[in-house]
Amino acid sequence: MTANPRPSNDLLTEKEYSPLELAEMKTGRRFGQIHRAEGMTARRRIKLEDQSACYHVMSRTVNGEFLLGALEKEAFRRMMWRMAGFSGVEILTYCLMDNHFHILLKVPHREKWIQRFEGEEGEVKLLEHIRLVYSKAFMGQLQREIEGLRAEGNEEGIEQLLGRFKKRFCDVSLFVKELKERFSRWYNKQNGRQGTLWMDRFKSVLVDSGEALETMAAYIDLNPVRAGITIDPALYEWSGYGEAVGGSRRAKRGICKVVGVAQDAFEQKAQPAYRCWLYQDGKVVEDERTEESSRKIKRKGFDSENVYRVKTREKGELSKGLMLKKRISSFSTGVVVGRQDFVRTVSSLYQREHMRKREITGKPLQSDDPEKGSGLFVMRR
Repeated sequence: MTANPRPSNDLLTEKEYSPLELAEMKTGRRFGQIHRAEGMTARRRIKLEDQSACYHVMSRTVNGEFLLGALEKEAFRRMMWRMAGFSGVEILTYCLMDNHFHILLKVPHREKWIQRFEGEEGEVKLLEHIRLVYSKAFMGQLQREIEGLRAEGNEEGIEQLLGRFKKRFCDVSLFVKELKERFSRWYNKQNGRQGTLWMDRFKSVLVDSGEALETMAAYIDLNPVRAGITIDPALYEWSGYGEAVGGSRRAKRGICKVVGVAQDAFEQKAQPAYRCWLYQDGKVVEDERTEESSRKIKRKGFDSENVYRVKTREKGELSKGLMLKKRISSFSTGVVVGRQDFVRTVSSLYQREHMRKREITGKPLQSDDPEKGSGLFVMRR
């Protein structure tokens, strides 16, 4: 796809921006764009207001069309993580397919989570948090609005203004709705199309902890296996498990929470246990009847030999061959691969050339020995 010019009202020199750079741009060049989420109505959903809760959310493209290629999935993933950080929800795992997505997320206890913005430093922390998704120009106008209200002695007006943002935190419906809307605008602009991108509203299921959470997570990460896209869920690029195996800390944290182990125990405990669950739940189903039809179907999955190999012989550990495949994928998805000092040097040059303020750091490649590492790092846009 062709790159797009940066909007002309930006103060920086105009240049060409890649689709993924456009996907990561923050919202709002005008203050009036701010409160789209306020007052939205949505289908009634089961929500637990007085405690944290986990949800499986899913949505399909309009008419189930296969609209999401590699570029679109990567753009969606970046928006998903950023919006999760802003909304206060935790991504446990996810799977992005060609015509739909699944996200398993945890919504924290809202009143407890929002306490971080109380007290003398609360306003400063809140404004810093809002910067996750809003542009410098937008934040400047927001702060001028706050200063004007404060000069008038209107503290109640400031509370109402900032309260509009707080209402958007820890809400599964608003998180998914905003994510879908942001991605739709980006997708339509990239592809010169108009109109809706998604089929109806998203579906959501409240998920219990323990076995129910583990089963739902495995169901989500097994999607590409059931669809016949990959022979191993660890090799799929756009899933929580695949991202975690690729070395992503944020994805590792999600899998660790599903398994119920410490966040620094992914390689030693979470990964082997979760992999065994995936292979157990991912067996080929020879005789299954759909709800719509009594016709028997055969679901794709792992045969008995592979289930035995992973669970009994390998005990959930990733084989050297699989780790090699995962490492090789970094050579095609990354933009720089090499020693850490080399990647840092190129990263600095890239930042200066493209006027990027955010530091781009190289991430270590996976190794057969997690303790030693591979000695190589990869930089991705």
